[in-house]
Amino acid sequence: MKTLKTRLKEGLSNCYIMSGDDYELYLRAFNMIYNRAQLNLPDFNMVKFDDENYTMIGVINACEVLPMGDNYRVILMKNIEKISENDKKMLNSYLDNPSPTSILIIFDFYGKLGSVKNAQLVDCNKFDRATLTNVVAREIEKKGKQISGEGLEKLIDYCGGSLTRIMSEIDKLVYYDLDEQLITASLIEKMVVRDDEVIIYELTDALGQKNGDKALKCLEKLKKEGIFGLISNHFRRLFFIAISDLPDGELANLLSVKEYAIKKQRMQVKNFSIKQLKKIYSLLEEVDYMIKSGAMLQDNALSYLILSILYI
Repeated sequence: MKTLKTRLKEGLSNCYIMSGDDYELYLRAFNMIYNRAQLNLPDFNMVKFDDENYTMIGVINACEVLPMGDNYRVILMKNIEKISENDKKMLNSYLDNPSPTSILIIFDFYGKLGSVKNAQLVDCNKFDRATLTNVVAREIEKKGKQISGEGLEKLIDYCGGSLTRIMSEIDKLVYYDLDEQLITASLIEKMVVRDDEVIIYELTDALGQKNGDKALKCLEKLKKEGIFGLISNHFRRLFFIAISDLPDGELANLLSVKEYAIKKQRMQVKNFSIKQLKKIYSLLEEVDYMIKSGAMLQDNALSYLILSILYI
């Protein structure tokens, strides 16, 4: 985002492709570009495409229309899930000689257009911890409140480092008690629901430290449909991290996760030996079979899994 801000000071490009896992950053990047374009007549010079009206030829035709009463025309192509190879060829061909008065902005949430040339790529992955801490503190200050250091850490952790989720929680926290200026850690615990992945991270820590009480408390929060898959994927990644010599970036690509997730899980690997993780990997296969075959109910299977890992 800082890079985008610097580039915009130098001028506008004809195409921006945004990709990453934090949707709030897409919206912020779009607003930065849109404000720089300074449209006075958005009804004539702002066009949006989504799954309802998308065709690549339609997008390109919109880009080739001259602006009316403004210097630029902004075309937004938003989260198109199905993009063909022919669509990519058409887009590349257009970008070889784009209209100088059109700005094409693409929200590539599904990662379909990474190979497109002659476009500025905008990284909308989650902020690093330090940047996110500063951004969240500023957002709360804008609303006339402050947040304690512990509360800020908890808010970020509970929302899995996602600015999208954090922004959805801030209003709730700010307006909960209008007479209280400070948002505390206890208010975060009371008002914010933790992401499943955060609880699984805490569960894994508890298991690695052989803290049975904490592990069972985490399990109670996780007992719902589909949670076995999240736990299973988490431990499988720990196993692959433990046995792999690949750098974090390559391992993240191999396992189809973000590099941030690999870095965070690598800190947990030290709580388990490779032999333990291999046994847990086999245990996951056994429990998965018992659930799918009907030999054990999912709630019972999860309890069996957690207690078994505690004593591996």
